[in-house]
Amino acid sequence: MKNLVPAIIIILSYTHVTAQTIDSAQIYFKKGIDEKIARRYLVASKYFDKSVEFNPKFTEAFIENGKVNLEMRKIDAALINFTKANQLNPANPDAIRELASLYFNNRQFQKAIDMAQKCNCPEADRIIAMCNYHSEDYGKAITGLQKVLAKSPADVEASYTLGRSYLELEEYKNAIPWYQKAVELDTTKNVWMYELGLIFYNQDQFADALKYFIKAGNAGYPSSNDYLENIGFAYLYNRDVENGMKNLSTVLSRKPNNLELLTDIAQAMYQAKQYDNALVYYEKLIELNPKDSKALYMAGMTFQKQGQKEKGQAICDKAIAMDPSLAEKRQKKGDQFGL
Repeated sequence: MKNLVPAIIIILSYTHVTAQTIDSAQIYFKKGIDEKIARRYLVASKYFDKSVEFNPKFTEAFIENGKVNLEMRKIDAALINFTKANQLNPANPDAIRELASLYFNNRQFQKAIDMAQKCNCPEADRIIAMCNYHSEDYGKAITGLQKVLAKSPADVEASYTLGRSYLELEEYKNAIPWYQKAVELDTTKNVWMYELGLIFYNQDQFADALKYFIKAGNAGYPSSNDYLENIGFAYLYNRDVENGMKNLSTVLSRKPNNLELLTDIAQAMYQAKQYDNALVYYEKLIELNPKDSKALYMAGMTFQKQGQKEKGQAICDKAIAMDPSLAEKRQKKGDQFGL
């Protein structure tokens, strides 16, 4: 019996210390919660740190610390705390949800998918679908985003991402309505408007392209050379030469005598049946490069469109003498060199 007494004393002492330690952890945890409610996040975090010092297995303290870390935008610290909570309790839904979101925002898409698949939370399907998009798995992204939008039709990011997924698959007709929905839901997204304008432009739907280029500009899209060229040509293809050249002239002033741009303007004028204007630019190209047989040929074609058949044919013959391959173009309809 004598040998049992010291052992009992040790056990009782350990139990007392352990209970006291847990009590201390709870006290600091409660203080942390109070400071969190008061939005004193730094102080709250210090209390939660103290709490887990007394009880390293205190899952809720790690989770609450992670949450105040997020409020302070201390992402790395939040990730450490939520990871520790998940290690202590792999089934804890708060830790799973927060980790899925953090992994997604840190572009760790496979980890985000793995966590979201364990998460019985409303945002799980959305995280998985968005991760599939960013991982360039567009088929899975489309399936997932359709599911998300069936539940949340006003989700503007999901609408845009679905449209973008169709665009990546070159399914332009499917992309357009989702882009349109996205820019209707959020009228500040000038980049999305510009992208939609480009989709219409590349489908030769120039009136719709112009509409969204204008919307993008009004919403603050920068007047870069690319923007001014695209809206300028959209105007030209809508036969609005004045506004078209207003934009394109700005680009020409920034890129003087740029042969590619001058060629594109001449071609756009020709296709819009603005033959007088087309001839000005073809002649400019010939002036800059007298050996430009294609520009010479198109100048001849332009004269013919103006009714000057003999003069135009003579110029075309001269161009063909310079480049015999142009003779094949004479019979082709519908392209730059066609009748």
